[in-house]
Amino acid sequence: MIEEEIVSKTIAFVKQKLAGAEGGHDWFHIQRVYNTTKMIAKQEKVDYPVVCLGALLHDIADSKFHNGDETVGPRVAREFLESINVQQDTIDHVINIIENISFKGGNVEQKFTSPELDVVQDADRLDAIGAIGIARCFNYGGFKNRALYDPAIAPNLHMSKEEYKKSTAPTINHFYEKLLLLKDRMNTKTGLKIAQERHDFMEQFLDQFYKEWEGE
Repeated sequence: MIEEEIVSKTIAFVKQKLAGAEGGHDWFHIQRVYNTTKMIAKQEKVDYPVVCLGALLHDIADSKFHNGDETVGPRVAREFLESINVQQDTIDHVINIIENISFKGGNVEQKFTSPELDVVQDADRLDAIGAIGIARCFNYGGFKNRALYDPAIAPNLHMSKEEYKKSTAPTINHFYEKLLLLKDRMNTKTGLKIAQERHDFMEQFLDQFYKEWEGE
């Protein structure tokens, strides 16, 4: 099967699987990450089919929507790729991307590295910051019925992976526990350049948020 057919079948599969998903982790999130991945990949030496499939399948079954089970996404992706006869080495690489792309609190050592993972990870993290990142953050907070902000609950910057997954802290805390940390975790020069602008926008947003919170 030629590359275009594989990508086309994968897009159709992802759209079907994520129909009705939470707004920050739906098909449109995948589409944005896919488009950003292709843009960054132009500046990097990577296996193009791997980054495309990695971007399209990276959130096919996010563990936060499957009781924390991190095996569901890789299993679903592998079964699908095998069903359309993708080469085994490509499948293995895509699965490694899916298993290692997440932030997981930032205190977990990444077990796998590759230029392809670097590109897809940057694209995914870019969608978590800036205007879209802010919108996704509050959308998920609403989905989980979390408070917007509570001055009495300080951000926890030293959470374990399990603490991070189980956190019920106010949405604003997530800016400090993840979003504002992502700029300095970019893997590529292109990713860092884009991240800087989006990071600056988030800081402006927070300044305005606190002013309005205090009634200024």
